[in-house]
Amino acid sequence: MADAIVAEGLVKRYGSVVALDGLDLTVPQGSVMGLLGPNGAGKTTTVRVLTTLLQHDEGRARVAGLDVVADAKELRRKIGLSGQYAAVDENLTGFENLDMVGRLYHLGRQGSRERARELLARFDLVEAGDRPVKGYSGGMRRRLDLAGALVARPEVLFLDEPTTGLDPRSRLGMWDVIAELVAGGTTLLLTTQYLEEADRLADKIAVIDHGRVIALGTADELKNQVGGERLELTVASAEDAATARSVLAPLAIGDISADERGHRLTVPVSGGAAVLVDGVRRLDAESVKVLDIGLRRPTLDDVFLTLTGHATEEEQGEK
Repeated sequence: MADAIVAEGLVKRYGSVVALDGLDLTVPQGSVMGLLGPNGAGKTTTVRVLTTLLQHDEGRARVAGLDVVADAKELRRKIGLSGQYAAVDENLTGFENLDMVGRLYHLGRQGSRERARELLARFDLVEAGDRPVKGYSGGMRRRLDLAGALVARPEVLFLDEPTTGLDPRSRLGMWDVIAELVAGGTTLLLTTQYLEEADRLADKIAVIDHGRVIALGTADELKNQVGGERLELTVASAEDAATARSVLAPLAIGDISADERGHRLTVPVSGGAAVLVDGVRRLDAESVKVLDIGLRRPTLDDVFLTLTGHATEEEQGEK
């Protein structure tokens, strides 16, 4: 399978600030790459370079087989971009916005109108298509913006935090739309602050920090990097904790840790649900009073924090 995006050693500086510091990234054709990182990690700068909106200082990049600098004009005809904020004219109707984009892509009067109607239907905006965009909800504006990015049927689509600022219901709706695009074979580079979004939509996830890709893999591969499964249990007393530690030691594949009070234990394990059942039986046999117990796999939040040392933007509430 050919690669739709290839970036090698990308460097971008803003004065003394290094936004990209030798970034390498490869995205196979027809796949979805999630770009994940803390605020200021270089995600948006990467997208701007790959979409010809910003010229890098060092390195090279090709998208859809074209150099992002030497072939910028030709490349723009083959890519679509939906940024962090809906780039629509609120004084025009939804139809007029899409028709205008079609004209800019030289689709002609009839071609632009047909494509606008097709996309309004695809994004469930037919009833709103003749209304000015200033009356649209946030979710409707984002859908219209994404529709605009698809007017020219791009080979590669870039979505820079496409659901930022949307309510949970609108976000789920956008996820369904994006999943439909992916099913149709569109190559997609997605930046996001929502870890669940990357987990649900991306074939692979690149974790970026300080302008570099510091980890790359599927969601499961990244989760496995931070320690696999663990039993987490809360017991009634320090005496119960001591007994539980002894009883569960044969199941542990690493050090057993406890909270400050010593009543909550974390036991690194492997084996899935079977090890949970075994652990419960062992504790019951020794009459350990267990208040709560469960098997927990690491989440992408755990991966993010472990690899970058930062909480996620979502957790920090920065946006």
